[in-house]
Amino acid sequence: MEKAIFGAGCFWHVQETFDQVKGIISTSVGYSGGNIDNPTYQQVCSGTTGHVEVVEIVFNPNIITYDKLLELFWNNHDPTTKDRQGPDIGHQYRSIIYYFNSQQKDAAELSKQNFQKSGKINNSIITEIKPVINYYKAEEYHQNYFSKKVSGI
Repeated sequence: MEKAIFGAGCFWHVQETFDQVKGIISTSVGYSGGNIDNPTYQQVCSGTTGHVEVVEIVFNPNIITYDKLLELFWNNHDPTTKDRQGPDIGHQYRSIIYYFNSQQKDAAELSKQNFQKSGKINNSIITEIKPVINYYKAEEYHQNYFSKKVSGI
């Protein structure tokens, strides 16, 4: 199994998107890239910690490739808006790919170039591509938020 971490706006929406994909073993929502350990949702939303709302994805590369995950990432948010996705505004909602190794870094950079050239967007991509520094799992009430809402949990 391998891991990927993406930030593409509100982590609830990103998790819901990736949870529906064959080959993804599990997902969890959390916070990455900030300057304090174990931040709370309230701290991250304050905009003072530097964290991004992200989804950590555990996937089987024999079923779904990292390149396919990148394709889903690009096609399911607007990578041209700074610190905003739809109604969600703030540094914690920025578009970012965190990579675990040089292969993921190279794949992310190439996919960014290809998506920019694809003609699917008119503006310049501002998505950051950075190494994973940390990942803190978000509070339990954020995990699988939409599934809980639908099932009434």
